[in-house]
Amino acid sequence: MLGLATTATATATPTPTPTVAKNRVLCISGRVQPGFVQWFQSSSVAFYHSFSPSLRSNFYPVKGMAEADTISIPEAQQQASFDFVVRQKGSSFPWKRPPKLRLYSIISTGGTASSLENAGVSVTKVEQLTCFPEMLDGRVKTLHPNIHGGILARRDKKHHMEALNKHGIGTFDVVVVNLYPFYDKVSSGGIEFEDGIENIDIGGPAMIRAAAKNHKDVLVVVDSQDYSALLEFLQGNQDDQLFRRKLAWKAFQHVASYDSAVSEWLWKQTEGDKFPPSLTIPLSLKSSLRYGENPHQKAAFYVDKSLSEVNAGGIATAIQHHGKEMSFNNYLDADAAWNCVSEFTNPTCVIVKHTNPCGVASRDDILEAYRLAVKADPGSAFGGIVAFNIEVDEALAKEIREFRSPNDGKTRMFYEIVVAPKYSKKGLEILRGKSKTLRILEAAKNKKGKLSVRQVGGGWLAQDSDDLTPEDVQFKSVSGKAPQESELRDAEFAWLCVKHVKSNAIVIAKVWGVGQPNRLDSLRIAMRKAEDEVQGATLASDAFFPFAWNDAVEEACKSGISVIAEPGGSIRDGDAIDCCNKYEVSLLFTDVRHFRH
Repeated sequence: MLGLATTATATATPTPTPTVAKNRVLCISGRVQPGFVQWFQSSSVAFYHSFSPSLRSNFYPVKGMAEADTISIPEAQQQASFDFVVRQKGSSFPWKRPPKLRLYSIISTGGTASSLENAGVSVTKVEQLTCFPEMLDGRVKTLHPNIHGGILARRDKKHHMEALNKHGIGTFDVVVVNLYPFYDKVSSGGIEFEDGIENIDIGGPAMIRAAAKNHKDVLVVVDSQDYSALLEFLQGNQDDQLFRRKLAWKAFQHVASYDSAVSEWLWKQTEGDKFPPSLTIPLSLKSSLRYGENPHQKAAFYVDKSLSEVNAGGIATAIQHHGKEMSFNNYLDADAAWNCVSEFTNPTCVIVKHTNPCGVASRDDILEAYRLAVKADPGSAFGGIVAFNIEVDEALAKEIREFRSPNDGKTRMFYEIVVAPKYSKKGLEILRGKSKTLRILEAAKNKKGKLSVRQVGGGWLAQDSDDLTPEDVQFKSVSGKAPQESELRDAEFAWLCVKHVKSNAIVIAKVWGVGQPNRLDSLRIAMRKAEDEVQGATLASDAFFPFAWNDAVEEACKSGISVIAEPGGSIRDGDAIDCCNKYEVSLLFTDVRHFRH
């Protein structure tokens, strides 16, 4: 937690009795955020130690006020109490307080109080207000009426203010809080259960919620990015309720996200099931997009802040090195390309258009893989997304920049996005020179075992991600002809590709047709794209063939396909086996379906 500010009645008194400021700031922190101490040091609002460390009576006469006011301090006290050194951008200069200025006293607990004191900022410790020491290893510090009463009291309720006056409680005007770093602690790995429990903040969320509820009178800040806006607000005389309401919204959202992390972590420590009875997914706005899937739709991009997504890779956390800002459709296409190329262990290139792969090639030489991926469907590849699973070096970058379309041998290939795990310095320089608009993304491979969620009207579907690879599957030969070793490798390659093509999906070795409602139509599109290369090629289907004779299986056999890989499971599997035996085609059953919708 970081802090609170309050309003209190004060009069200037002779030295050594300290002046009680008109406003109070309570700072209580599980950790001190960057910029917090500097905010106090460089602010043109004076922060002044208003309570005597030894005299509780100096606090009890404090009465809440509806509005902060300014007071004059005798000249004799100004130098001692308010002159200090301001440090900004590496320089230091003395700061002289104007004759009249709002005064803010700071109240804080141990760690934050020490940080502020070490920086030369005066501070009063919370126990001086509560007349009670921190106890239970710091678990109980701020859960006290002298704190929460000062936060929750409504200034427009006479009986609220009378109650505070009766008990000698002052009001707080600002609450600035940083919570215990629970998220960072449990996501760093290797933390013991008891350590995780001890890093769950209790007093902080209680103060945040209290201040946010009473935001009409109390400003609440939970984000260090809002310090400047808060300071500007405090310097002015306006009472912008919309500003207060926005801070209150952010405060409740902050606590909700914090609690969702605690809930996610504790559920895994308790059950471990991926599908708890209740599920909260904290999302953080990364960027507002120009528009959605279509220009008339507004859109934004959010990052999943679930603990399960920490260091889990993916397009959401990719670094953009160059190009125009990402669009809604760019994210979808880049995600499809990256998910597909990340499946392969050999050097691989994947080209995607409208979330469907239109070219995939694996070779020891990544330059050859790139050329073959383009060759699979040059027309669709133009204007698509190209992804690699290895570093883009100088040679590959030059090939991407200069390669001509196989259709005419003249037109340079154009892409919306290039995505790879890393780039050499020279490779990145060359790609930047290809186009001002080319988006260059550096992404980390997706971690396996993620929860996959998808929205439907009024609800969400959740499932395990489809992480199976050929190594996880047994390709069973069920026809009379067994595939050769090279054909089996082609079948594994095609099977790995087909899981990334929209259903009904057919993949023929290095070229295939996009998904269609009818599996026979998918086959015909794939064979049309393959042209002469269909001879001796391997075919993979994402699901079983419901019919064989005079349908997709027989048509594939007649076209020259040498191996067919499919899940099996149809009541007419026998027909498929008989058909393949007739045409001496190897038929492999995987027992794994790869529908993709």
